[in-house]
Amino acid sequence: MAWDTNRLGRLSGESLVADLQSLDECRKACDGINVVIHLAADPSPKAGFLDSLLTNNIIATYNMFYAAKDAGCKRFIFASSAQVFAAYPDDVQAKVNTPVRPKNLYGVSKCFGEALAAHFAFNEGLPGVVLRICSYEFPEDHERLSLRDLTAFLSPDDFNQLLIRCIETPDITFAIAHATSDNRFKRLDLTETIQALGYNPQADAFDIFRV
Repeated sequence: MAWDTNRLGRLSGESLVADLQSLDECRKACDGINVVIHLAADPSPKAGFLDSLLTNNIIATYNMFYAAKDAGCKRFIFASSAQVFAAYPDDVQAKVNTPVRPKNLYGVSKCFGEALAAHFAFNEGLPGVVLRICSYEFPEDHERLSLRDLTAFLSPDDFNQLLIRCIETPDITFAIAHATSDNRFKRLDLTETIQALGYNPQADAFDIFRV
């Protein structure tokens, strides 16, 4: 059977399609797994709370944390978003300890996931890494980006490297990391991420798009 790129992404591999609103299915997905990278969510800043975010970003996230803990997983990597800072002015660079200020309910749902990661790390014995993901883009898909997107650009290669560091860095109970490339101007500061994970981003959106 041909790989369905629309449903499963560009890169082929082993897959399991499951309803994450079902705790039993989440338990099946976590069985025998050491590290969970939880990327599933409705990513739209315009998503409604009751008709989408509650089920896809709140219940499904809780189920995956709970299932991973019960399965004895060694680490849970949660995909948060730069949207947790979206209500700050564009000239404010967010650090790891900057208070969250979401601009929409999608950002609020990611704040919930960050708090859930901290709870499971410190109270349930499931070490966690929160990744505040910026504008993940394939450069070949764009001729140019807005200034806001340039400052938040995250290249696929840099993101892959950061995920590996999240998996392989030892002795983490809980960490928050900023997933952005080494752009000349950065919406999210990388100081703590580099120190905690040894992240070494290579891409600069201002060079890639020759701004």
